[in-house]
Amino acid sequence: MALYAIGDLHLSFAADKSMDVWGGNWVGHEQKVRDTFPGMIGSDDTLVLVGDHSWGRNLKECEADLQFIMDLPGRKILTRGNHDLFWDSRHTSKLNKLYKGKLEFLQGRYAVYGTTALVATKGYADEGNDPPERVFQLKDRELMRLQDGIRKAKTAGYGDIIVFLHYPPTDPGQETSLFTDCLEKEGIHRVIYAHCHGEEHFHDSLMGNVRGIEYDLVSGDYRNWVPLRVL
Repeated sequence: MALYAIGDLHLSFAADKSMDVWGGNWVGHEQKVRDTFPGMIGSDDTLVLVGDHSWGRNLKECEADLQFIMDLPGRKILTRGNHDLFWDSRHTSKLNKLYKGKLEFLQGRYAVYGTTALVATKGYADEGNDPPERVFQLKDRELMRLQDGIRKAKTAGYGDIIVFLHYPPTDPGQETSLFTDCLEKEGIHRVIYAHCHGEEHFHDSLMGNVRGIEYDLVSGDYRNWVPLRVL
């Protein structure tokens, strides 16, 4: 039994947004996933997909993309990314009901892997696209979701907690944030994030051991479509 993670598949089987236009290892990346994952991930393993699963704007447009993910081996846990327009955070329970036994959708709470709690929320990093009042609102909301997920995991008796964020833990080029302050205060030792794809963004945020927390970037193109073994 093993735990893997990767993010930013950006599938578009029903939407006209092929990632091939970005060139490099994005070209034919879906086939790379098909070729690589079955040789690594077994039926008793768990794969956490860290956001930006599909370009579909609604569930209908995402059906083929989600089927592609369902066809991958192992248990699949999906966390929410900024481009996952099909996923209204208020309706996460409906998605879990619809895909019960096939996919798990995790947002602002925790899932269990052995004796470890997997806490996930989208997070937020200010990349200059939103006005200051909106930045404050988004960070505050996601911070509350992170705190709530960690609190629930601890209340349930879990001392070993891994946090999954879609956005990086800090704004680009920064060393600290509301999120890192929370993670350090709560005694978290492992954080997995995605979102930073394109070589110019691979080092936008924290990587390696920083103030006692191990940070790993798992964006698909950064990982060259090879999932990271977390545990």
